[in-house]
Amino acid sequence: MSAEWSEAITASFIVVSAFLCAAAGIGLLRFPDVLSRLHAATKPQILGLGLIVVDVAVSNVSLGTVAFAIAILFFQGLTAPISAHMVGRAAYRGDHLRRDLLVTDELADAVRRADARTESRRSDDTAADESSDN
Repeated sequence: MSAEWSEAITASFIVVSAFLCAAAGIGLLRFPDVLSRLHAATKPQILGLGLIVVDVAVSNVSLGTVAFAIAILFFQGLTAPISAHMVGRAAYRGDHLRRDLLVTDELADAVRRADARTESRRSDDTAADESSDN
């Protein structure tokens, strides 16, 4: 492959990744609630970062660079969905979302059951404390 083609591919990767990162930033500012913002913060940002990392690895091919690029992609792909999931659950529990925007609330039954179990344990503990005091 000629150097001109390599530079053209590199430039296109950078432009597309810049567009994706800009879309993520605009989504963070414009979307109405936490869950929508999480979508904007994770998917385009990861794709943009992935394109930049692939571009760096392709334009500077060495064992160290490729290994480092694979590590970046692996850990970013591992941590971003987990952290987004945790933030989403915290937002749901803290009622920091717009329920009118939800199409399906699949978490409602699980949260209701967990709250019922917690309340049951509290009442059992209270009854046990009162019986031990007597």
